[in-house]
Amino acid sequence: MDRTGESGMTRVTLQLLTLLWAMTGTSTQTRSSCSVPLAEQPLVNGIQVLMESSVVNSAFPNPSILIAMNLAGAYNLEAQKLLTYKLMASDTADLTIGQLALTIMALTSSCRDPGNRVSILQRQMENWAPASLNTHASSFYGPSLAILALCQNNPETTLPIATRFAKSLLANSSPFNVDTGAMVTLALTCMYHKIPVGSEEGYRVLFGQVLKNTVENISMRIQDNGIIGDIYSTGLAMQALSVTPERPNKEWNCQKTMDSVLDEIKEGKFHNPMSIAQILPSLKGKTYLDVPHVSCSPGHEVQPTLPNPPSPVPTSAYNITVKYTVNNQLRGVERLFNETINVSVKRGSVLLVVLEEAQRKNPTFKFETTMTSWGPMVSSINNIAENVNHKTYWQFLSGKTPLNEGVADYKPFNHEHITANFTQY
Repeated sequence: MDRTGESGMTRVTLQLLTLLWAMTGTSTQTRSSCSVPLAEQPLVNGIQVLMESSVVNSAFPNPSILIAMNLAGAYNLEAQKLLTYKLMASDTADLTIGQLALTIMALTSSCRDPGNRVSILQRQMENWAPASLNTHASSFYGPSLAILALCQNNPETTLPIATRFAKSLLANSSPFNVDTGAMVTLALTCMYHKIPVGSEEGYRVLFGQVLKNTVENISMRIQDNGIIGDIYSTGLAMQALSVTPERPNKEWNCQKTMDSVLDEIKEGKFHNPMSIAQILPSLKGKTYLDVPHVSCSPGHEVQPTLPNPPSPVPTSAYNITVKYTVNNQLRGVERLFNETINVSVKRGSVLLVVLEEAQRKNPTFKFETTMTSWGPMVSSINNIAENVNHKTYWQFLSGKTPLNEGVADYKPFNHEHITANFTQY
């Protein structure tokens, strides 16, 4: 057989494999498989119950939580139903591209028709373009979610959008971000496997190239203990590395990562519902690529096996002192300042309490928050507010190290120096 016939046969074979994959609806097949040991399952059940309990008390319907519940298999069916109904009734007008994509995926995982949300998202992505060649990597996170949601609904019409998106990623020169890289990997892995039969092989080459670059960058963030980036970016990174068709040169030890995550759960690091929603699918052997394959057959409420309650920690009434600095040295901003205050709060208080006490003592430390899926986020201090157009925000640091928890979750220690620094990305 001549070389032309050989390559033609290769194309036909690839097309048949793609068609078979699409027809069978095969769910995620992990190459780097790992699992939670049976003895540790109560730990995972415990954080899932904690996440599900947040649904009733929250006025913020979080689609990421519903996706995690559906992928893991919900324990609290009433909470599952309540969150589904809240999302079905939610107004899409004020949602970002990423929030709209997550809502579509949440409803899809609940076997509910997302309605006109898909066409709205498609129109938004048809008009999307990065602001510049050095657009911050995090700005690709929402569009990645959109590509994934659209791919799961109609890969054929998503193909030109995903192609333009992939080319933008290749041209981008901004620093790498693990969360965004993981979501890019999930989105383009979906497209890689769902390229319509008869399409040019160039699409697979393009998606493969971006995937290779992205997973190489993710693999470079794998720490010696298996944590990828930081503990809160590890869940999405685990999903990405378990499904990518392009393997990184650096080998990933999935079980080492899993064991480190379980150790962090034992330390109480996963108490924020959003952080649980991002790690739970990987703990259950699922990824966002499984969203269209969730079984929605009627079930009954299952009582999970929970970990034994920890021994009560002796409480102490004594206070701790936290040194708190607010700093704005950005040129072009209305007021420059650098103010420091010592604040006394009860041991075990979260950072938000420190900020409230500082505000009570000195109006210079006045602050405002906005509610996000991760909880309250500080949006303004001393009347200087974050600005998306100027790419500015308030970054919190312990010493010189950025915090990886929000103000409602992080608990300062005695004599810690916390700085709120007005920063540009």
